[in-house]
Amino acid sequence: MTHFLALETSCDETAAAVFTDGLAVRSSVVASQTDLHARFGGVVPEIASRAHLRNLLPVIDEALAKAGVTLADIGCVAVHNTPGLVGALLVGVSAAKVLALGLGVPLIAVNHVQSHIYACRLAAGRDIFPCVGLVVSGGHTALFQCDGPLAMTLLGGTRDDAAGEAFDKVAAILGLGFPGGPAVEREAAAGDPKAYALPRPFADDGRLEFSFSGLKTAVMYACHGQDVARAKPPEPGPKRANLAASFQAAAVDVLTIKCKQALRKTGLKRLAVGGGVSANKPLRAALTAMCAKEGAELFIPPLSLCTDNAAMAALAVEKWSRGEFAPADLDAEPNWI
Repeated sequence: MTHFLALETSCDETAAAVFTDGLAVRSSVVASQTDLHARFGGVVPEIASRAHLRNLLPVIDEALAKAGVTLADIGCVAVHNTPGLVGALLVGVSAAKVLALGLGVPLIAVNHVQSHIYACRLAAGRDIFPCVGLVVSGGHTALFQCDGPLAMTLLGGTRDDAAGEAFDKVAAILGLGFPGGPAVEREAAAGDPKAYALPRPFADDGRLEFSFSGLKTAVMYACHGQDVARAKPPEPGPKRANLAASFQAAAVDVLTIKCKQALRKTGLKRLAVGGGVSANKPLRAALTAMCAKEGAELFIPPLSLCTDNAAMAALAVEKWSRGEFAPADLDAEPNWI
């Protein structure tokens, strides 16, 4: 049995995990940076990188301790090297290269977006491929045809904001704080999703593409009218809750419609959904209902595997079995899609 140590520093979560070549997750530790970025209403790359430098070694130590292993027991080091914030990625990549070299073990580079889909495989405990994959997070909103864990073909993505980014921006407009996804969901629980007739971008378009920038702007004008320059967030009450609920309903509708279109276009009967926005309860409910009507299986991991983590880098086991190891000069690659 081989133990893997995996690192994740692609954005604002510092994470490490230990798992085996049998896909048994022995530990998964995540250090959040939410409090550091909250005052700015979003992730500040330089702050994220410096926090990774402070947090990574303690997080690795904790992951090893929880797994009941030492570095001497590690047979392979895996790291998310793409996509993400380049400075943040470099922290994890640099640490992984040093560890692999010092331990004399192979290094495996893992794609962060592919890992979000693989989190569904990890949670299911069985093969889920081929499937349609939806990655929906703060940085990515994209649909893939996944013929295998390492064979993903892009079907379509967002033209502007990612869904999670739109949640953050709407939360800022409404004065709900950061991170926006959970904040909007909490506020929306008390609101009427039909209170405002917000657009569903590309809902009637057969292309598997997304656009959330216009939806965000529609919320802004619904909230403030034309005088947005001097506008302040609305006070707590029905208007704020209704705006949050109406926005969330529109975003969920678009994501669900596009997943249904992707299933029908590919003829596949499995949908795997990953990324932080997949933790949204109304989205999970809408996708569950849609898949039931379409006769498709839905795979969504538990909340701990939706947001950024290192356990989902167990995708490295697939590369391990094929002998696909990374070179010693592995670099961070901020762009992938």
